[in-house]
Amino acid sequence: MTFKTLDDADFSGKRALVRVDFNVPMHEGEVSDDTRLQAAAPTIQKLRQGGAKVVLLAHFDRPKGKVTPSMSLEPIVPALAKVIGAPVAFAADCVGEVATAAVDALRPGDVLLLENVRFHGGEEANDPAFAKALAANGDLYVNDAFSAAHRAHASTEGLAHLLPAYAGEQMRLELSALDKALGKPERPVLGIVGGSKVSTKLELLSHLVTKLDKLAIGGGMANTFLHAQGHDVGASYCEKDMAETARDIIRLAGQHNCKLFLPLDIVVAEKMAPGAPARVRTLGAVDEHERILDAGPETVERLCRAMDNSKTLIWNGPLGVFEMPPFDKGTVTAARHAASLVKAGKLVAVAGGGDTVAALNAAGCADDLTFVSTAGGAFLEWMEGKTLPGVAALSQ
Repeated sequence: MTFKTLDDADFSGKRALVRVDFNVPMHEGEVSDDTRLQAAAPTIQKLRQGGAKVVLLAHFDRPKGKVTPSMSLEPIVPALAKVIGAPVAFAADCVGEVATAAVDALRPGDVLLLENVRFHGGEEANDPAFAKALAANGDLYVNDAFSAAHRAHASTEGLAHLLPAYAGEQMRLELSALDKALGKPERPVLGIVGGSKVSTKLELLSHLVTKLDKLAIGGGMANTFLHAQGHDVGASYCEKDMAETARDIIRLAGQHNCKLFLPLDIVVAEKMAPGAPARVRTLGAVDEHERILDAGPETVERLCRAMDNSKTLIWNGPLGVFEMPPFDKGTVTAARHAASLVKAGKLVAVAGGGDTVAALNAAGCADDLTFVSTAGGAFLEWMEGKTLPGVAALSQ
């Protein structure tokens, strides 16, 4: 897919409507994690330096088309101003006279944040009239919110058909990294998929086994695969009704020559609690009161060897209950090994999904992978092979 970037645009003196993702964590009225603000900064600065009037569009939470003061974007203004090192104006609406007056007051290089687009029902409905009202305040459109690109909303898809449309810097980074991972990757390609439920990642697993050379399955969903193969999983979380589906995925992997890695050994405990006594078990040796809470050392060692013999890694989901030591060991060991291979220039490693990002941060190596996507739903849908409306709308 080809798309225009800011390198293709002359935006001096132009009003640039920029869709960003400012759905950030808040604590007591202040931004508690500015990662997404930092991610938007390169696009904002490039536009400012080029003399554009920067008009930011974003959503916060789910107000469902109603003005909800607790979901206003205004508290984000001080944190954003700090990140970009410049004043940020705010308008109490994203369309209409209030928005137009605020946009008209801008000079080249100024930045304005408009109020939550989801305060209007036309946003999520992708209503043409609402998209037109948004477009009235812009000369060009920049989408820098890959994390919202799986939604066909007015500010993520509709606007791209009304104004000259470009991918922002973060969007370009994201799409480039994803293309390296699954579009045109260096082979062999290894995937790691963890998490608790096969049922929520069925489309993902079914798609990946047709694209990858190797796929390692971890987390709670590995228990379902072990159960499907006849292994006793004790008191572990397990979707026993998905056993036949798990066997179908195993068969599909075989048909597409995708080598499937399931646990060889596991770490168990009688209760899921920090510091709970943990034991390593071989498959089938789990007591009825024990729960599988992490991948065992032999499993992790084999996974690290698989990384050594791969050129590309794509990772979604932890191998165990990483939030709770000692059940974080498998995920941390694997993550640090991947990071060491990336730093040595031997592996392209792309990771994404909420739990994945948290796990990599816990391992202290999120910054060492080739690319870590903060786009949860969009990253997953892309991995499932789906067309993302917000990306498709940018294509030439």
